[in-house]
This record gives sequence, C-alpha cells and structure tokens, in this order.
Amino acid sequence: MFGFQRDNVRNMREHLILLLANNHTRLHPKPEPLNKLDERAVDAVMSKLFKNYKTWCKFLGRKHSLRLPQGSQEIQQRKILYMGLYLLIWGEAANVRFMPECLCYIFHNMAYELHGLLAGNVSIVTGENIKPSYGGDDEAFLRKVITPLYCVIEKEAEKSKNGKASHSLWCNYDDLNEYFWSSHCFSLGWPMRDDGDFFKSIPDMGKKTSQRKSGSTGKSNFVEIRSFWHLFRSFDRLWTFYILALQVLVILAWSGASLKDIFRKDILYYVSSIFITAAVLRFLQSVLDLFLNFPGYHRWKFTDIMRNILKIIVSLAWVIILPLFYVRAFSFAPEKLKEVLSFLHQVKGISPLYILAVALYLLPNLLAAALFIFPMLRRWIENSDWHIIRLLLWWSQPRVYVGRGMHESQFALIKYTLFWILLLCAKFAFSYFAQIKPLVKPTKDIMSIRHVKYAWHEFFPNAEHNYGAVLSLWAPVILIYFMDTQIWYAIFSTISGGVSGAFDRLGEIRTLGMLRSRFQSLPGAFNAYLVPSDKSQKRGFSLSKRFAEVTASRRSEAAKFAQLWNEVICSFREEDLISDRKGFLPKRCFSHIQEMDLLLVPYTSDPSLKLIQWPPFLLASKIPIALDMAAQFRSKDSDLWKRICADEYMKCAVIECYESFKIVLNTLVVGENEKRTIRIIIKEIESNISKNTLLANFRMASLPVLCKKFVELVGILKDGDPSKQDSVVFLLQDMLEVVTRDMMVNEIRELVELGHSNKESGRQLFEKPAIVFPPVLTAHWEEQIRRLHILLTVKESASDIPTNLEARRRIAFFANSLFMDMPRAPRVRNMLSFSVLTPYYSEETVYSKTELEMENEDGVSIIFYLQKIFPDEWNNFIERINCKETEILENDENILQLRHWVSLRGQTLCRTVRGMMYYRRALKVQAFLDMATENEILEGYKAILTPSDEDKKSQRSLYAQLEAVADLKFTYVATCQNYGNQKRSGDRRATDILNLMVNNPSLRVAYIDEVEERESGRAQKVYYSVLVKGVDNLDQEIYRIKLPGAAKLGEGKPENQNHAIVFTRGEALQTIDMNQDNYLEEAFKMRNLLEEFNEDHGVRPPTILGVREHIFTGSVSSLAWFMSNQETSFVTIGQRVLARPLKVRFHYGHPDVFDRIFHITRGGISKGSRGINLSEDIFAGFNSTLRRGNITHHEYIQVGKGRDVGFNQISLFEAKVACGNGEQTLSRDIYRLGHRFDFFRMLSCYFTTVGFYVSSMLVVFTVYLFLYGRLYLSLSGLEESIVKFASSKGDDPLKAAMASQSVVQLGLLTALPMVMEIGLERGFRTAFGDIIIMQLQLASVFFTFSLGTRVHYFGRTILHGGAKYRATGRGFVVRHEKFAENYRMYSRSHFVKGLELLVLLICYRIYGSAARDSISYILLSFSMWFLVLSWLFAPFLLNPSGFEWQKIVEDWEDWAKWISSRGGIGVPSIKSWESWWDEEQEHLKHTGFMGRLVEIVLALRFFVYQYGIVYHLNMTKKSRQGIRQSIMVYGLSWLVIVAVMIVLKIVSMGRKKFSADFQLMFRLLKLFLFAGCIVIIAMLFYFLDFTLGDIFQSLLAFMPTGWAILQVSQACRPLVRGIGMWSSVKALARGYEYMMGVLIFAPVAILAWFPFVSEFQTRLLFNQAFSRGLQIQRILAGSKKQA
Repeated sequence: MFGFQRDNVRNMREHLILLLANNHTRLHPKPEPLNKLDERAVDAVMSKLFKNYKTWCKFLGRKHSLRLPQGSQEIQQRKILYMGLYLLIWGEAANVRFMPECLCYIFHNMAYELHGLLAGNVSIVTGENIKPSYGGDDEAFLRKVITPLYCVIEKEAEKSKNGKASHSLWCNYDDLNEYFWSSHCFSLGWPMRDDGDFFKSIPDMGKKTSQRKSGSTGKSNFVEIRSFWHLFRSFDRLWTFYILALQVLVILAWSGASLKDIFRKDILYYVSSIFITAAVLRFLQSVLDLFLNFPGYHRWKFTDIMRNILKIIVSLAWVIILPLFYVRAFSFAPEKLKEVLSFLHQVKGISPLYILAVALYLLPNLLAAALFIFPMLRRWIENSDWHIIRLLLWWSQPRVYVGRGMHESQFALIKYTLFWILLLCAKFAFSYFAQIKPLVKPTKDIMSIRHVKYAWHEFFPNAEHNYGAVLSLWAPVILIYFMDTQIWYAIFSTISGGVSGAFDRLGEIRTLGMLRSRFQSLPGAFNAYLVPSDKSQKRGFSLSKRFAEVTASRRSEAAKFAQLWNEVICSFREEDLISDRKGFLPKRCFSHIQEMDLLLVPYTSDPSLKLIQWPPFLLASKIPIALDMAAQFRSKDSDLWKRICADEYMKCAVIECYESFKIVLNTLVVGENEKRTIRIIIKEIESNISKNTLLANFRMASLPVLCKKFVELVGILKDGDPSKQDSVVFLLQDMLEVVTRDMMVNEIRELVELGHSNKESGRQLFEKPAIVFPPVLTAHWEEQIRRLHILLTVKESASDIPTNLEARRRIAFFANSLFMDMPRAPRVRNMLSFSVLTPYYSEETVYSKTELEMENEDGVSIIFYLQKIFPDEWNNFIERINCKETEILENDENILQLRHWVSLRGQTLCRTVRGMMYYRRALKVQAFLDMATENEILEGYKAILTPSDEDKKSQRSLYAQLEAVADLKFTYVATCQNYGNQKRSGDRRATDILNLMVNNPSLRVAYIDEVEERESGRAQKVYYSVLVKGVDNLDQEIYRIKLPGAAKLGEGKPENQNHAIVFTRGEALQTIDMNQDNYLEEAFKMRNLLEEFNEDHGVRPPTILGVREHIFTGSVSSLAWFMSNQETSFVTIGQRVLARPLKVRFHYGHPDVFDRIFHITRGGISKGSRGINLSEDIFAGFNSTLRRGNITHHEYIQVGKGRDVGFNQISLFEAKVACGNGEQTLSRDIYRLGHRFDFFRMLSCYFTTVGFYVSSMLVVFTVYLFLYGRLYLSLSGLEESIVKFASSKGDDPLKAAMASQSVVQLGLLTALPMVMEIGLERGFRTAFGDIIIMQLQLASVFFTFSLGTRVHYFGRTILHGGAKYRATGRGFVVRHEKFAENYRMYSRSHFVKGLELLVLLICYRIYGSAARDSISYILLSFSMWFLVLSWLFAPFLLNPSGFEWQKIVEDWEDWAKWISSRGGIGVPSIKSWESWWDEEQEHLKHTGFMGRLVEIVLALRFFVYQYGIVYHLNMTKKSRQGIRQSIMVYGLSWLVIVAVMIVLKIVSMGRKKFSADFQLMFRLLKLFLFAGCIVIIAMLFYFLDFTLGDIFQSLLAFMPTGWAILQVSQACRPLVRGIGMWSSVKALARGYEYMMGVLIFAPVAILAWFPFVSEFQTRLLFNQAFSRGLQIQRILAGSKKQA
C-alpha cells in the first residue's frame, strides 16, 4: 500500500514482534491469558517509540496523528499499525535516520493518511476513497520519499569536498534536520513539493552571490566558523567570571588591602568597576553571536535578527551608561531624582546613579540565580508552551528543539555545586597569595624606574612606567591563572573519585589472599545478586555487607554457585589461562599441573555430604597439616578440635575427607560381616568424638600410617585398573589391622566375636566376593575420587593458584564485584533484551599462517614474540591441543588452533566475537538455572550441554528452550561494511569472517553490497544493506534492503553503524569496538546491568549506561604500560567523577549500553557529519544529554579493551582525539551545552571536554610568553636596568620576580588520578611503587611529549581544519621506527617548536642579566629545558633499538636519500621530501583568510631575534655613539640577508644554466663567490672589530629571520607562486629541514657510539617484560637459534 520493500517489512515485523514479546513476558502481574498480547505491553512500547514524535508535535504546536478508533478490539490493532508504520519508515530511511525530526515529519503525514484509509475517508476532489500520496510498487517509498531527501544530503556532502571545505559552505546532517524544527517545514506539503525550500540547497559558492535564493535551506541556527572566539562564545559565563575575579584580586592586591577591607570606601569604589568590565564582555558576546552566525544570514527569521540587533544595542547602551555614571559626579542629575536617590547616600564615594544602574543591570542575573536554586521550576519553564514564557525565553536564548529542561534534581545540584565552590575557593586563594600578590611590589618598582639605558633602538624612549616590562612579567602569570583550574580539577576529582570509589567497595578483594579470606561469603553474595529471587531488596549503602551463609541444607543454591563457578573456570581453561593434567609436558610442580582440578567445585554435590565442597585450591595441604597436628597432639579432644576449627577450610577438609572415607568403604564393601565390622568401628569412633574421649581411647601416632594406606587405595580407585583387585583386598585388610591393633586402646567385644566367627568359617575379611572392584564408574564417582585424591596428597599450599596474572586479576575482580552495589538479577525471561553492534572495516580478523611466521627486520615473528610474552599460556595451549611444540605445524587442525591462539592475543575481530558470544553462553547457563528442576540442577549443566538427538529436535526439551531464550534476549551484529567486496575479490578476510559465522551460528554479519544493475539500458551502481548468517559452511542471506545510494556520505564509522542498526533487536544496545574483549564471568552480570534502566537515577531514567574497561595491552612495553595506566584512570576514576557528582559524563566509545528505543528515535548512536563529528561517539553523549537523557557509570562490570602500544601509534591516537576536540569546540552541541547548563555544570562540561585541551595550550603558551618576555627584557636592556635598580635598593622580591620559576612543573599533578585509581584497586604501596618506576622509565618525558601532540593538533584544527580519522593500526608493535619516519611525524608538531624554545633559552643564557650565575639560570629554566629535550628526543629515547649503531647508520642513509629525492605527481610522501613538504602545507590550501592572517602574524615573532641581537654584536658596540643605537644598524643587517639570498639564487640559476654544458664555468662561478665571502669576512674582522662570537650571534639572529620568511611565504603561497619565487622558497625550506635533521640526529648518533646506552634503553623500554622474566633482548636481537 505505501510501497515499502518486502525485506524491510519482514525485518521490521520480526523487530516489532520481539519488542512486544519481551515487554509482554516482563509484565507484572502476569497477563491473563498468557498467549494473548496484553494492552500494557503495547502501551509501553508505543509510549517509548512515540515520545520524541509527540514532543516534536507539541513544540511545533500541531496535533499529533496518532488517532485511535472507538472499539476496544480495534484500538490495539491500530496502535500496532502505527508502530509498524514508524518502524518501516525508520527501517528504510538509510542516511535520513541521522535526521530524527525529518522522520517525524514523514510519519506525521503518513500516519494521517493511514488513519484516513482505515476510516474510509473520501477525497473531496475525486470523490473516491483516499489513497496514499506515495503508494505503489515494492520500492515506491524508497524512490519517492527517501531518495529525494537523500539527494539533498548527498549534494551537501559533495560540497564539503571530503571535509576540506569550510563548514560554513555546506549543510551537515544537523543543519538539514533543524529545518524541521520550525513550523515552516509544513510548507513542504505532502506529497512534498519539488520546489520546496528544503530541496533548494545553498547555491554553490562559485556562482555570484546575487543569485542567492532567499528561501534556500542553509545553515539555520548555527554556523561552524573556524575561530578561537568559539571558546569565548560557548563558555562566555566562565570567561566573564574569571576575568571579573582577576580584576577584583588585582585591585585588592594593588591597594594592599586585606579581604576584610573590601568594604572600605576607596576599595569598594574600585571593585565596583567590575560591572563595567562585565558590560563590555556582554557586548563582545552579542557581537560574536551576530558575526559567527553571519554566513547563515539568508535563513534568519525576522525575530532572530531583531533579537540579535536589540541585544547589541542594549549591551552597547550599558557599556556607555555604566562608565558615565561611574566617572561623572552627581552634578548632572535632575533635582527630583536626587531626592529619590537620597537614601543611597550611605554608600560613600559611589555615585547613587551608578548603584541604581548596576541594580537594574543585575536584575536578569538575580532571576537566573533564583531559577538556579529551583531546578524543577526551570525545567517546567523551559518545557512550557505559554506565549508569555516563550516571549521571556526568546530574549534569553533562541528557541531550539533540543537542550530544554535538562536540569538535574535538587540533590544532584547541591553535590556538584559544593564540589565547584570548594575547588574555586582553593583556586582563588592560591592565585591571590601565590601568583598575584607577590607580583605587585616588583611591578610598582619597575614602573617607578626612570632613565632606562636601552641596548637597542627604542621607538618610544621617553615612555613612562615601562609597560613592556610589566606586560612581560604579568603575561605568563595571567595565563597560569586561567589554566590552573585544570590542575585543581585534577586534585579535587582525585579526592572525590577516590572517596566514591572506596564507598563503591572497589579494590576490597585485590589479591589471592584477600580472595581466600572472603571466599566463604562468596556463594551468599552470589545468590544475593546473580540468582533471581522473588523478594525485592532495597538498594542502598551499608558499611558492612552480610550475606546469608549458604548452608549445606540449601543444596540447590550451592549447586547453582558451583555451576557458574565451574563455567568460569572452564572458560579460563579454554583461554589457556590455566592448565590441566594431560599432554606432553615436562614434569612441573605437582600443584601447577592440577590447576584446573584445584579450582573446580564438584558439579554434582553428594547428598550424603552435609557440607559445602569448596574448590580444592582453598583446601590443599590442609589434610597433611591436620594429620601432623593430630598425630603429635597430647592435650584434650576439645583443644584439638578448636585448633582445627580455627581454620574454617581445614575443618571443611577434615569433615569432607572423613565423610568421603565412609562413602568409599560403603561403595567398595558389600559383604555382610565386613559391613558390620565397619559399622562397629565407625560407631565406636563417633561415640568417642561425641564424648570428647577420642584421644584417650585411640592412639593417634598410627594415624599417618592409616592415611598412607588409604591414599594408596584412592590412587588405585582413580586409575580403575581391574588387575589390581588383590592389592585392594590387602590394603583393606591392612587398614583394618592398623585400626584394631595399633590404634584402639581397648578391644571391642563385638569385634572380637566377629573375628572368632570368621576364623571358624575359615574365611578372611574383605575377600573377593565381599568387595566390588572396580566399582560402577559414573562421572560423579570419578569426580569425587579425583577430588579426594587431591585433598589427601597435595602437600604444598596452593596459595599461588592460579599462577597466571590475568586469571588472578579476573577472579579477584569478579569476586570483588559481587560485594558491590548492583541491582538484583531478574529471571532471564524477565530481563531486558539487548544487542551488541561492532563496526568493522578491514582490520585483522584471524592472523594467517604466513603472518604468524613472517619476521620483521629484527628477525622476530609474531608467534615467537607471543611465546616470550605469554610463556605460561603457550605451555597451556600446547597441553590443550595435546601435541609437541615441534609438531604443531604438521597438522591443519593444529595450525588453525594456533592461528586462533595468536589472534586471541591481538586486537582482532576474532577476539571481539569470542568475547561477545560469552553473553549468549552466560544467558544459557543462567536460563538453565532459572528453568531447570531441582534434580536437573543437581545433575549439572554439563548434562544439558550434550543433548540427545531427540532433545535437539524436540521443541519442548530444556535444550531447545535454552536456545530459544538466548535468541529472544540477545543478538550480535558485526557490521563488516566491506564484506561484499572482500568476498568478490577473494580476500582472505572474507573467508575468516565466514568461518566466524559458521563457528558462532547466532552471529549476524551486516554489509553493504554494491551491485551493477541495468536500468533503462544503462548500467548503474545500486547499493543494498544485507544481513547474512553462516549455514553449512556458506553465508545465507536473511534480509536485503535497497539503499537510495552510497551509504558513506559522512564519517565512516557512524555511517557503518547506521546502516546496520536496523538489524539489531531489543531494548538495549551495547556498542563494542573491534579492539575489545569480554569475559564470561562479566557476561553473567549483564542482566544486572540492564536492570539499571529501571532503577532510580535522579529526575530522568538512564539513557546510556557507562561501563568500565580493562586495558589488556599494558604488558607489551613501558609505553603500552603508561598508556594503559593513563587510559585506565580515565575510564574508571575519570568517568566515575563525571557521572557523579558532576553529572556531565558523555559517551566515550565503547562498552556503553544505550537505551535503544530512545536513541533510534532521536538520531542514532553517533553523529555522522563529515569533519565536525570526527569524535563521533562523544556526540552521541551530547545528543543524549541535550535531548533530556541521563548518562550513568557503573563499575561492577568491565569489558576488555586494547590500546595502541607503539610510540607513533600512540601519537596518532592523541592527534586524532585532539583534532576531534578541535572540531567539538566549533560545534553547536558544545555551544548549546555551554549555554543551557547551569553555571557549575557548565564548568564541569568545559574542564572535562575542550577545556582540558585549552589548558594544555595555555601551558605551552605560558612557556612561550615567559621566554619571549625574557628575550624582550634582556635584548632591550630593560632587564639590566631593573636588576641594577633592585641591587641598589636591596629589593629581593624584585629579583625573585625577575627569576620567577614557571609553574609548568605543576603539570605532573595531572598524574594524581592515576595514583588514586591504582591505589584503590591494587593498594597504595603498589601505586607509589608504580609511579616511581614510571618516572624512572621516563613517563614524564612521554607525557610531556604527548602534551605537544595535543596542543599542535588541537590548535591547527581550530585554525585551519584538516581533521581526519587516523588509522592507528592495532598490531603487536615492538619494532624500530626509522629516523625519517619520526622526522616526518614530529617535525612540525614538536621539533620546530622544540628548536625555537632551545634558541630562546640560549639567547636568554647569553643576554639575560637576572640569572647571571649558572645555578639561578638552571633553577629558572629547568622545567623549560626538560620540555625542550622531551620534544626533541622523546621519539628516539622511546624507540626500540634507538641507539644501536648499525640501525643509526641505516637510518641516516635512509633519511639522506629521502630528503634529497625530488617529488612529483604520484610520488608518496614517504619516498620524497618534496611530496611530504607539500602534504604538510595541505591545511594552508583549504584555510580561510583569517587562518592565513594568523599564520603570518605568528611568524612575525621570529623577526625579534635579528632586531635585538644586531645591537649586541661586538662590532656594533664598538661603533660610534650616534650610530650604536640607530635604526640604521637594523637596516644594514637586512642587506646581509638580501646578499645571501642573491648568492643562493645565483648558484641555483647557475646550476640550471651551466651545470650540463659549461661545467667549468659553473665551478669558476662557485669559486669566485666563495672567495668573495672569505674576503668580506676578513675585511669585517680587520676594519669593524668583528669577532668569532659575532659569527655565532649572527647565526642566532639570521636563522629565525629566514624561518619567518619561509612561514610567511607558505601562508601567501598563491602570491609567491605568482611572482615566480616558489622554487627558491622550496630550496630554502630544504636547507632548513637538512639543518634541523642534522641538529637532532647528531646527539642521538653520538650516544649510539657507546654500546651501554643501547642496553640501558632496552631495559627502560621493556622493564615490564624484564620483571616477568622475558627475553626481550632476544626478541629485539631476533636470535632465535639460541631460543
């Protein structure tokens, strides 16, 4: 009817049925009858699905189209039809899914038509029944509705020129979607008019602007212009607050008053000037609002223009009125007004008019403060549609659909307000007493110095107060004032996160010892949280957690614990984390071989055992100890029992062995007499125990002999060898002998009588017919005997079981999490259903055999490397596949196993799929425990795992039910967008993906299929979204949905997720990246996590549940360890603080669980616009928050995650994140959050998103300003005058201020959260040890270096754009990076800046006067030297084999070849310097006029050196008084530069003209020039007092000038090209690059001369590995022969 595709209808039918079914099964009270769909389930789904649609209708003032009929039976049907219609539209909308309100518009009209059709309405025009506007064949909806919308998106995406065009020239998804935020969109009509505004896009910029159509869609509410002003515009309240606070602090410090004196007449007068500053800043904000949005002027509504202009007029009026009233006395006020204002005369010294004006000015702020205190009032106002309220709001902020009413509850508000008030108090106290106050006296002194003796030509020699010196003193301090909040935030978030982590009970169990001590309460905790119960339990915090001990009588509960515990241990065995006993193994320690047995609990508990059977690793060695104790004990019975009971596990072991002893005898012995004998002895023993006379009546010294016999017996039973029946008889007889003869003190009459009767009958006890051997073998019997054998024989303690570090960490975390506060688990049938979605492009799936064996340049293969990194796991693997190491590659099955073993230790799709499939396995185990009968549970889950054939076929069998429940609750879709192309081209990855589907039948793969179809005679590409599954070793198609065009119009990953999201199911969706992993024990807690959606989390239910990650790549090298520590602290303590108390956690990628229905109706789980949404995941968090979502964070469940491990990979990752943050700064989401949050939440938002990067930038700017300020002071001669003045007056503070230490070292404080998190989870001793080791391994160098990466890419992105997704590669990186590679990566971001700072530091050492002696110079500049050395040499210090002589030689040859080779079309940047140099300026090609201007202005700083230094040359100082400081000197110095340029040009032209034909001529020319230079220098020496020092100084002066000329030429590239100078610029650039390369390479090469440097470096880089006893030296040297 509406023309939807057949497969879309099938897909959405299944989707809707599953949604309704899941809601139906969860209803409470249960629906009657069960098989009829309950109205409540329909309403629940409907209200969630249409919530956004109804809000949209209300916002636009329209009545919604969900009209219901009268009859009750029809109502349910109609609701289902409406839901079906919405889902069908969504399912086929392709890229339009990123525009949720556009979907609302389509649905609004189609639902209206649907209502008309069902009501049988008749058309007024034709008189026939109404037909849908877009009805027809199968693809009519796609063709007529979606494709036209898609074409608009596609046309805009083309204008973006692959993200290189300015954001203001094209419309992204948000711009197009926001067209539907005004009621104007209804002018499009239905059917949509082809000439509607929406379909006229922004005219191409090539055409003349006069042709602009006024009504075209364009940038509507926001324009992303590249400018740093966005920081002020988005967070204007923050900057205003800081600037006003600074003003007050400076006024107080300057007047020398204390805080008490703030109400003194004169001070109050000065302080009250802050309102003028505030008015100026408000004016600036309103001007920015107009200018930064100006490119979108042709879409402005009249009300918007009026509001903007009124705001500018009003703020300008205040800027004029306030200063006038402030300065002018009261004279010009009319008499009447004076009388009225007479009551204001008490405030001395301030004009009453000014007070009145300020009061008026502050009125809106008072209103805002009132609303801040009552967030519920503000929520109500923002969501209100009353016209009077809308008018008031119109003035304060534009009416936008999102960002309304997102305020938190009163309690949450109090928490984060308190956090920020404490933080700001600390910050301002520190700023006042440590930064501002100490500078006041030196400033006053500097301003009072007269008659400065300048060393250079001063343009304003008579200027008073030395403002230049004051500025260079204050600038760095003011920057630190703005930056240090970030450091205070690090401190306070550490305290807050640490406290809340401790209250969350994190790290209570972190070692095996702690685990053993609390293992007894584990089954109780387990039953409380992981086993569903009908009793509801209140969540809340308590200081101690008491769980009901699981007693032996509650056997089924103990059995449930055993099933789950054993599943976890088996998964450890499958992952080769622990060993079991089989295979070709060297004899290792006994306990080690039995790891698996020591950890398992009996699957089936024995009814006769009246106790819980703990895993043997807790009971190991307890029996031998108890035996020794008993054999040597001389005191009373009760004392012995007390000593045994002191150790709970020993008591359990003793009782269990005694009971098992009885069971073994009962099973073996069948003869009547024998049974009687045994009964008599046992009765005697037990009566003695009860009377406390056991030690009196039995000699315990023989007990070990008895035990030895019993161990022999158990050993025989374990092997079950029928030929040993005689041995069994002898052993039993010996045991009877020992008990009756050696142990019993008194004879028992009954036994003596039995003995006599046996002698008379002439047969001995325990002869053949009286015993059954071998006994009937059942799994239960074997398990019991094996366990008994372990308990009796393991002598040494199993305290280090499991030995594998990863297994220990996982068991400890799992046990710990059971004591944390989490929701109770529902039954599996009542839990929320969920999906997992993994986007995959073309990364590694499973490593191939050739990749495993392929050696890198050092001769190290992946397989060799992993054997060394994971030696124990390798041995366990060999044992599991049961073959020798040498034989592995001889068998195909083993090769496949090996490929998987390696892939599961890398960052591969195979690892991710294995991890996510644990969810399904966990659900099946949990469903079994929910559904099975008591007997089935006691038999164990293993029995179900091997179903009979009829069980598999039967629908009613438990096996089939478990499969069905797992399918209903869990779906896993991997979206491998390229799978179709890979399949066609025969790519190995396609085969690997197919194998994954075959091995995991419930895995679904979605991909985009590109097909050539012929339509009306010509071939064209058609795109389909396809879902497949693996069946019989082939992929079988499930759904195929046609798309309107290519899916990828924006960023790759969001588009990939978006095309596959229609195939996911359920109410929750977990987004998992392809470098993640999961663990079975964590999967068991998934249903608890999903219950959080139903828990109380404040005003709004959660829409995203944050989950913590464990970084599993930390063990590779020191770098990987730093990175994993940094990342771990971010995903744990960092996000804990963001979620509570700050309430600003967004979505940082990966394991977060989305409320699926909420997000699919609001634009999906990521934003996809090109460029601006580079960090696509955080925008999902912004979107969720702006649309009144709520994002929480939970730490009782974790997911594994891989991180980059090589230095260059880490830098690429940092660059990507910094670029993403640069783009966020320009985005509308940040602007809206900055304006719609209340003040304190806005502070949290700023300092945890873009503010962190801005603060990093300010740190670097501080260093620059400090050093340039010093350069100015020392070169101009001001510093000398100041120091002389200070020494004459004996002013110490002045000297101190001149040598004030820069506060850059405070950057180390940002490592605090890391210390706190490691401390919480692994103990503070470990934390401090780790931090010290990290410092020794150059962690500070690494973090200082990454500061440079962040600042460079963040700044460049905001100025010029050019942000792009950087693939970081996820391999195992332990390889040496070549010098040329490092140079290419870091030349612009670090080396150039490092060398500039180096020159500054050298200049200051030469010319500075404040730090004359070396000590004070070192103290002053230590942190800056550290920064410089880190930026210049970190890539070599942290590069494996960075100082190996052979490698150094190869690196130099490679670099020399690269820098000298010519570029050209198609020559890649790694082959030629010219191509790379062009690529490095890519951003300048696409930047705007402002970007170029900023580059030029920044380059001007390099001219300072030449201007200052030429006046300090010896020859200048010796010249005549008048000339010495004249501007002539500077002018003449330019002649030198011009001369050098001319010489270079002559040589290069000569090379072109003469080099081929007139070689001799060319040589003569060079000789002539060389001789000329020598003569000139000689003349300078002779006539003008030129010295060798002058040559060095001239280099310092002229090198920066040449660099500045280069920078300016690059910024003005079109102009330079036009005048034909580009080749000269290129030659100059190559010369500079060569010099920089040599300067950086030389120290590295010199160090490489010494062989010990290389060894020391390897030790530094791989300390982690050394401490785990690995042969990294061998890995690097690749000497496999020795290995």
